[in-house]
Amino acid sequence: VKNEFKNILISVDTYKSEIAEKSINNGADMINDISAGDLDEKMLSIIAKYKVPYIIMHMQNNPKYMQENPKYNNVVEDILLYLKRKIVQLRKYDIHEIIIDPGFGFGKTLSHNYQILNNLERFKSLNLPILIGASRKSMIYNILDCDPNHALNGTTVVNTIALTKGANIIRVHDVKEAVECIKIINFAKNK
Repeated sequence: VKNEFKNILISVDTYKSEIAEKSINNGADMINDISAGDLDEKMLSIIAKYKVPYIIMHMQNNPKYMQENPKYNNVVEDILLYLKRKIVQLRKYDIHEIIIDPGFGFGKTLSHNYQILNNLERFKSLNLPILIGASRKSMIYNILDCDPNHALNGTTVVNTIALTKGANIIRVHDVKEAVECIKIINFAKNK
């Protein structure tokens, strides 16, 4: 991919340090870890060693059990507290290129996801880029009573809300539509 597209940045989605290291050694520019280092104790050492940007996501529990009755005192405050603690931990490893992801759908109910979306600007207090990944997720298609293949319009709505509330990066399946969304938002902000 790097040979064909010289200016592209490659992000590898893994919570395993061995995969992260092999990916970086083969051209990956950053690592996206759904566990923020919680599922592999060696991950932070690998990120520190190679000094690559690190996307940390909040996930309650682990992938196998994360959707079994997720509970929070206050979902936004709880995630902010978790991310603050992780950022302190990462900085102790001399990791400073950090991107945060509140983790839509990862140990959250439908209500939790929309509480996060409605309060996304609160995550700007961490002074780090915010990534969201809501593309075609159940938080969209369950409301629209459709399947993921028919959730593009809903995805665009959620992406638009997120971008206007401070998201810097959106992970998407539909690149053309996402780019159009970003162009319109950027144009509107500058008028």
